[in-house]
Amino acid sequence: MLRRESMILLIGVVLVSIGLGYLVGGRLSGFERFRLRWWFLAFAGLALQLAPLPADLATEGLIASYVMLLVFMAVNLRAPGVWLILIGLALNLAVIAPNDGMPVSRSALVASGQASTLTELENGAGTKHHLEASDDVLTPLADVIAIGSPVNQVASAGDVLVYAGLLWLIVGVMRGARRVDPAPPWVAYQGRHRASAS
Repeated sequence: MLRRESMILLIGVVLVSIGLGYLVGGRLSGFERFRLRWWFLAFAGLALQLAPLPADLATEGLIASYVMLLVFMAVNLRAPGVWLILIGLALNLAVIAPNDGMPVSRSALVASGQASTLTELENGAGTKHHLEASDDVLTPLADVIAIGSPVNQVASAGDVLVYAGLLWLIVGVMRGARRVDPAPPWVAYQGRHRASAS
């Protein structure tokens, strides 16, 4: 989902989310009171997606990054919008894993103003993406959505859900959403017992 060429779209979504948050009465100060669990997994997962890995490890690294991000989302599921982000990431992973990377639609590339990148993908320049082929599976969930100027990007259905969830999260936090529970339900038990009668 997060790639170097998608940074403009991501930044745009964040800015729109902040603007919407203010419109509905929220404040950025809400982030001072908000905490997420296991945040290091998010940083590690995003860093792994952006890392210039060797071609023979690119897909494995991408899958590993999605696993980290999915675990991070799962333990923060009660935060606003996170369930949408989790579903979006899962859809992207469902396409990437069996196809050895994310297939990219030729027509979507052209429609988004990126026809110049066709040659690069045809020559195998993409390590985490490739031009959609006839033997690819689940292609309706691949990068088939064209986004025109000024963004000029292609996106997947999973990406759309991730961005929608991110918008929801930012607006929710700005409107006062508090920190999520300090531990996931499956590790929250502290071994407390009712005191025995003396």
